Amino acid sequence: MNNSDLAEALAGEHGLTKADARKYVDAVFAQITGAAAKGEEVSLNGFGKFKVKDSPAREGRNPSTGATIQIAASKKLTFTPAKAVKDQLNG
Repeated sequence: MNNSDLAEALAGEHGLTKADARKYVDAVFAQITGAAAKGEEVSLNGFGKFKVKDSPAREGRNPSTGATIQIAASKKLTFTPAKAVKDQLNG
């Protein structure tokens, strides 16, 4: 499923136009992205949590040459599903 599929399903279930539904879907993801960029945790009841985690700088290896390289510190967005989602996935 992609953004268009999600917007189409939303439009069908709630009597919206596909264009309006797409705006709503895009707005939701923009808000989640904005909150994550600020380092905030996004908790969606019954769905899960998005958290920003820091990945420290470390040494790695270039797979083609075997040379040691420095990998810069970065931030990662992680998702932890809610219990209801886990239960649905696992039958």
